[in-house]
Amino acid sequence: MTREVVYGRNAARELYRGPREVLEVWVTERAAAQIPWLESGPKPHVKQERVLSEAVGTRDHQGVVAWCEPFRYADAWELAGAESPLLACLDQVTDPHNLGAVVRSAEGAGATGVVLPAHGAVRVTPAVSRASAGAVEHMPIAVVPNLARYLADVKGRDLWAYAADSEGTLSLWDADLAGGVALVLGAEGKGVRPLVRRTCDAVLSIPLAGKVGSLNVSVAAALLLYESRRQRLARAPSASHS
Repeated sequence: MTREVVYGRNAARELYRGPREVLEVWVTERAAAQIPWLESGPKPHVKQERVLSEAVGTRDHQGVVAWCEPFRYADAWELAGAESPLLACLDQVTDPHNLGAVVRSAEGAGATGVVLPAHGAVRVTPAVSRASAGAVEHMPIAVVPNLARYLADVKGRDLWAYAADSEGTLSLWDADLAGGVALVLGAEGKGVRPLVRRTCDAVLSIPLAGKVGSLNVSVAAALLLYESRRQRLARAPSASHS
């Protein structure tokens, strides 16, 4: 059976809480004494820290390494078909820490899912899981063959696609993000590719008061996702009675 590895305490804890089956766990003696939730999974094997580091190729495991079922990707078209979907679409983001941070923000903001292109982009890896603090276990993530074509297929009256760019003419604060939305963000230094940007309904910018001209993609994603969540909560029927 094909297995994948997850390391780090938060990532492993969320793995235990998520849908994937945990197959094997290695822990250091110190971690075994400190982590009570290890009892809810398979009996952990106590190993020396260097053995764990060699197994995952990093010392950033915090004393916990778990092997599990492969990550199950979601269907991107099903995600877009949800009621008032909130999607984070990443155009050729290759840094696992950025993807992990975006997934963590998307999960916290109650997003419907994260969509990635099949080529030139990072997928869910142990480093992504670690950077997301385990949020990958709870956030649907889909991969599409062609991001521009996907956006062209799913956008319409019930789903608007917004590209994020520092030179966008529509301010984040003026955009209507309360309905179905696909927020499209590009890689560091490159931004959203021209064809993908042209496929979107509008280009958003985040007003900046400082001298630096742009934000990290994961920070920009968090701002956009939470602004959409804020608008949705403000427009919800219960909001008028609170």
